[in-house]
Amino acid sequence: MDRLTPVPDLVVSGRRLVTPQGVRPGHVLISDGRITAVTAAGSVPAAAGRLDAGDHYVLPGLIDSHVHFRTPGLSYKEDWEHGSRAAVRGGVTTVMDMPNTVPPTLDPQALSDKAGLVRGSSLTDFRFHIGVDPARPRLLAELDPSVATSAKVFMAGHHTAPTVVRDPAVLEETFAAAAEAGLQLVLHAEDDGLFALLDEWWGEPDGYRDYERRRPRTGGIVAVAKVVELVRRHGTRAHILHLSSAEEADLVCAAQAAGYPVTFEVTGHHLSFTDEDTRRLGARTRLSPSIRSQADQDRLWRALAHGQLATLGSDHAPHTVAEKTRSAAASPPGLPGVQELAVAVWTGMRRRWPAEDPDVAVSRLVRHLAQAPAELFRLPGKGRIAPGADADLVFFAPDTPWMFSAHDVESKCGWSAYEGWTFTGRVERTLRAGRTVWDGSSGTFGAYDGRLLAADGPGPRPVALAAREG
Repeated sequence: MDRLTPVPDLVVSGRRLVTPQGVRPGHVLISDGRITAVTAAGSVPAAAGRLDAGDHYVLPGLIDSHVHFRTPGLSYKEDWEHGSRAAVRGGVTTVMDMPNTVPPTLDPQALSDKAGLVRGSSLTDFRFHIGVDPARPRLLAELDPSVATSAKVFMAGHHTAPTVVRDPAVLEETFAAAAEAGLQLVLHAEDDGLFALLDEWWGEPDGYRDYERRRPRTGGIVAVAKVVELVRRHGTRAHILHLSSAEEADLVCAAQAAGYPVTFEVTGHHLSFTDEDTRRLGARTRLSPSIRSQADQDRLWRALAHGQLATLGSDHAPHTVAEKTRSAAASPPGLPGVQELAVAVWTGMRRRWPAEDPDVAVSRLVRHLAQAPAELFRLPGKGRIAPGADADLVFFAPDTPWMFSAHDVESKCGWSAYEGWTFTGRVERTLRAGRTVWDGSSGTFGAYDGRLLAADGPGPRPVALAAREG
């Protein structure tokens, strides 16, 4: 190294760096929390410090774009200290938090207040999805991208969804305003009116034996069809969250093939459990949308295999044991999952596709848990191991078997639907901005100084679908 070149703060060396150019040996040079260079294997550059990952994969810090860390108002069941500990222990260094708190975060002032509460208590960097206020949908058109680049739309209600967009005219105005601002909509796409009609006929679910049938796929199919039509009319960018059924996946894939800017997320829960698990485990795997059949799960795995989904997310939504053991009608949907997300998906990939080259498998994991969410939500410096990126890195042991127990749970709720699972693959170390925030060898965490992320440039223009069709 030239004597005039500053000595880096840290060099991370490994035989399996997962870079945009593929998996390769080399060194990651880090200064002031950012990657300054990625060099080929060979002599180790001089540096103030060095970490050797050995045969572990070195991943870019993972991004979970769908968490509920419950601040403000619901911190009795989760908070940023516990939620971010769960995140970094699972290799996640950036999270995007949802707006359904108490009060909900529906305007710039509420987001600023929330940021003030989070600062100094998070091990991860963070960004917020703003919530869509049915009384003020035009607020989205005036939103500064430095405040938020995405807005959450609840098309169906449940215990923690206070702002449901039920009026078709308001939903239309929401899509128009988001397109005008170049804003990414993220949607809980189930049809509230359809569920209300079924509940009036059947009554609310009184148990879990037929829970999935009481919250059926038709709710999602109807809602996704509405989203596709609104995208067609307005060119709005729409991202369907926690897509759960084969029919929804087919519908979104068809819309993508037609050039519509609609994408979807799949959660670790929908890849890990089926409705048979809900019959057996009850409230532990009660979700909204509900967990569906083995055939639906197989279709979601095919979406991952073929790169049809955009992002993997946890929908980390903890509730207390007391809340989850209420009656089936009163128990809230949701479960923790940010800690388990990457290892659960990795374990599933290795079991379903054991002959696949692990370098191909890990690159898929990184694409949907780092690269794609960074691009979709314009997260500056995130999602890749490359010069100029943030020095967020994960040491991942791909073949290590281990059993997940209640003792491992970092979420404040203290339980997990994955208790007793034997996972393949383990996060051994997590770095954010070049500093260790999780050290598996000592079981210790780093500094709670995660930062609020601004947008990476102005929002894109809406897609002119009508012109294309004409």
